[in-house]
Amino acid sequence: MEKETALALTAFTERYCDAWQKSYGTWPQSEALYGVPSPCILSSTESLVTWRPQPFSPSQNVNAIERALEIVIQPALNAFYTTQFAGDMPARFSGESLTLLQTWSADDFLRVQENLIGHLVTQKRLKLSPTLFIATLESEIEVISLCNLSGEVVKERLGTKQRSVLASSLTDFLNRLEPVL
Repeated sequence: MEKETALALTAFTERYCDAWQKSYGTWPQSEALYGVPSPCILSSTESLVTWRPQPFSPSQNVNAIERALEIVIQPALNAFYTTQFAGDMPARFSGESLTLLQTWSADDFLRVQENLIGHLVTQKRLKLSPTLFIATLESEIEVISLCNLSGEVVKERLGTKQRSVLASSLTDFLNRLEPVL
């Protein structure tokens, strides 16, 4: 499952970067990531950073999450967060606009793990089944997550049991994503 997820993420990232090249003649650019160190940075202007995805270099995985909460994480999530360093990428899934989250650097990877642990602790406290976020939505109270029990990708309302299945797997979800510039 990890290999399929990594391939699907890489394929989506290529579609995203190709769309930037076709529309703007450049690699993706971001104002939000300006001034934040990353191996992805190709160049910077006064307010923009131009980036290109890079292979994930640390020999890290999401084991810190597993150790902190004494659970086993879906292998697809490990592949999702450790395949590459890249900027977050706007996308669309079945008409739903979202921002696919990525790790920008080794430091960012540690921050993401801390946020995932906090998310899981809150769910445990509320007696909700465990999910791990992979994308944000316009609404701050909803996210796209990987269900740690089933491996399905779900849209969930934070702090509630409200969830709807979007895809049977993370690979399927990534393969159906459309880049948005």
